[in-house]
Amino acid sequence: MTVFSQKASQLQPATGLAWLESLNRRGLERWKVTPFPTRKTENWKYTSLQSLETGVYLHWPQSPALTELAAPDAIPGLEDCALVFVNGVFSKELSSSQWPEGLECCLFSEATEVQQQAILEKLGTVVDSELHLFAALNEAWLQEGVYIHVAANAVLRQPVYIHHISTAQEENFSVNQRVLVHLESSAQATVVEHFSSSLEVQNSFANALTEVQLDANARLTHYQLHLEEEHALSIGGVHVNLERDATFNSFMMSMGSVLQRSDVVVNHRGEGAHCGIQGIYLPHNKHLVDFHTSIEHRVPNCTTHEVFRGIIGDSGKAVFNGRIHIHPDAQKTVADLSNKNLLTSHDAEIDTKPELEIYADDVKCSHGATIAQLDEKALYYLQSRGVDRQQAEIMLSFGFINELLEQIPHVAVRDFLTPRVSTLFLKKFDRQREAL
Repeated sequence: MTVFSQKASQLQPATGLAWLESLNRRGLERWKVTPFPTRKTENWKYTSLQSLETGVYLHWPQSPALTELAAPDAIPGLEDCALVFVNGVFSKELSSSQWPEGLECCLFSEATEVQQQAILEKLGTVVDSELHLFAALNEAWLQEGVYIHVAANAVLRQPVYIHHISTAQEENFSVNQRVLVHLESSAQATVVEHFSSSLEVQNSFANALTEVQLDANARLTHYQLHLEEEHALSIGGVHVNLERDATFNSFMMSMGSVLQRSDVVVNHRGEGAHCGIQGIYLPHNKHLVDFHTSIEHRVPNCTTHEVFRGIIGDSGKAVFNGRIHIHPDAQKTVADLSNKNLLTSHDAEIDTKPELEIYADDVKCSHGATIAQLDEKALYYLQSRGVDRQQAEIMLSFGFINELLEQIPHVAVRDFLTPRVSTLFLKKFDRQREAL
């Protein structure tokens, strides 16, 4: 057992909830018996956890000072339906207090007995914590979370906005984050999970887990945006159950950090279900970004469309493992997976592995991955029109991912992300110019 494993098993929830004790115990036991990932562990082959191994992050944070904090980098236009957490602690001052009709939203610590029962019926049933080690740790540490329940046939016009803010403290610390989303039949909603931080160098490790249950004909648009300062560490997962004719559309983004790992698992459990996932990752400096996706087609007549694009610069590293698993009964499946990567530095690295595992004979499936550098002909064309080389590289790089940015359906999210991506490329241009 590594130092991290041992210390993590000894770190108990700071303010545990009695009705979650059985889940805490289950997570702890699974954490203790599961080996800590190494480079010989297939799902962690290209991702080093060396930054965690010493256990220096295994402390709960001190109470955050909210007097001078004004929700840094909040997405404008989403304030009316927002829950804000600072270093894992709910901020009532920065959050909304009223919810639209059809939406039931509460903290685990404030749940009524009826809500507690509803949470326990779903919590831990979508994710398999025996297969996902850090999901087991999340259960062991679980002391607070967000429960989002949308009633049958309700249509929410305003996104539910969950904003996690990290601020540096004197001592390294860990944060445990949990979200449970349940849409009843024919309900429609949008959930935005936004991870950001204050500007100073961060010293936190976040373990975040989201479970989504979509009943028959429910539709959820989901965003998960990792925009923390580059020294923040995070491991998380999004696990989804889709019943008959349910639709899950997701957009994921990472600007890069020392360690940022996301596991995405979608279970097609009812005929006619659809899963659409798009993602962008932009590691640079010495960042490590890792996306592992697994789409499980268990029943017939379901569809999946998955597209991820990455731009890796400087000494950054990206890992993408996309798996579509067609079970024997999943006839008439239509699924495609595309992963395209652009390397803008000789020191950049991408390890990509798209997978199709098919056990049915009447399906339409495709998968592919590309790794390339900027097109010299395109660069020459722009330079011949008076654009200097560095600016031409920025234009071509931005164009590589802008197609996905333009497809973001919610205008407020799209308008928030586009200038930040542009700024990232401009900063790179300034660094290159200073080096000349």
